[in-house]
Amino acid sequence: MFSLLITIIKVIFLLGFLVFIHEGGHFLIAKLCKVKVNEFAIGFGPTIWKSKNTKTQYAIRLIPLGGFVSMEGEEERSNEEGSFSKTSIPKRIAIVMAGGIVNIIFGLLVYFFLVSSMGGFVSQKIEGLEDDYGAQKAGLMVGDEVISINGKKVHQKQDITDIMEKSEGEKVKLEVKRNNEKIQIDVQPNTIPTKDTGIYLGTQGTKDDEITTKIVALYPDSPAQKQGIEVGDIILKIDGKDVQNNPYKVVEYIKQSNNQKILFTIQRKEDIKEIEIEPVVSYTYLLGINFAKAENNFVNNIYYGFWDSVNFSTSIIENLKMLFTGKVATNQLMGPIGISGMVANTKGIQDFIYLLALISLSLGVTNLLPFPPLDGGKVVIYLIEAIRKKPMKEKTEINIQMLGFALLIGLTIFVTYNDILRIF
Repeated sequence: MFSLLITIIKVIFLLGFLVFIHEGGHFLIAKLCKVKVNEFAIGFGPTIWKSKNTKTQYAIRLIPLGGFVSMEGEEERSNEEGSFSKTSIPKRIAIVMAGGIVNIIFGLLVYFFLVSSMGGFVSQKIEGLEDDYGAQKAGLMVGDEVISINGKKVHQKQDITDIMEKSEGEKVKLEVKRNNEKIQIDVQPNTIPTKDTGIYLGTQGTKDDEITTKIVALYPDSPAQKQGIEVGDIILKIDGKDVQNNPYKVVEYIKQSNNQKILFTIQRKEDIKEIEIEPVVSYTYLLGINFAKAENNFVNNIYYGFWDSVNFSTSIIENLKMLFTGKVATNQLMGPIGISGMVANTKGIQDFIYLLALISLSLGVTNLLPFPPLDGGKVVIYLIEAIRKKPMKEKTEINIQMLGFALLIGLTIFVTYNDILRIF
């Protein structure tokens, strides 16, 4: 009971705080642009507290899943002094984008300070070489420092991983520093095959140690989906080998299988089924290099923390791209219930702060997408107004916003439904 209460407090704080800084961004820029703000509210539904005798009403509402800044002339155009609809287009865009930008900046700063304070970074200096891999065969040596690959600057180990993923197994040109001298070395990476069925396993409940062989999601058009595997199926055997309640064996047996088609024995409600899946084979390209840990000092921690933060932000954008291109299933999206489960799983203040940064950055980037009624969708409308040199008809603008809002509500219901499925 006590742990449940703590989780509820953590969830309310996390969502409430991120909404507060988001709406605070809108509010502050609106004030700077001399736009009249009628109400600044955290939450939706019935008001449980509000200020009195102030030009702007400040309120806290019952449902802590959002908030709003109500500006004069925002919902319905107004000719009154301080009207949002009468202010210049650049100022309107600045006000609308401020919330998402604040979330992005906050998320990046928090993540940067968190990772910089932890240290433990990996350098670009070679500590060891794997036998029979390309780096050793090409003549790389322990102590060499990788500066660039194919002309692309290497700031940290993750950069090497990203470049190698795009190399498609072709020979790469490394620039390394050896005894204060820069030299160029061509390396043929080793190609390592990986079998992918498109199955995503997750937790049965809300604890990390409750992960099972229950399928919680399927990638679109994946081999598993095409062969009739369904979300909710429980994997019992792989090629006749028992894997029940051991998801790590699922991964191991799929990797070890030499069969063109892998036989899955699954439980679907009360039925036991056998389904053959021909996995898609993807490839990983490795140089066979082990890198030394970076010296734990202030300069290194700031340097690696900065580039780690850059990768952190770009990974959010890449995930959004994958979602819109169908490479990530929509049933992997999370809503408030899914976020609550993640909050419950946090262990200690560092985990919680990391999650705070992740959700803040995701919220900021998502809010700036050019889709009504998100802030980015409003920016598109203002840009159209600037191009046309006249505002869109008020009724047309309202209809666009309402259509987008209806789609957003539908997506929220879908995401919440999947959150519940993941729990039960």
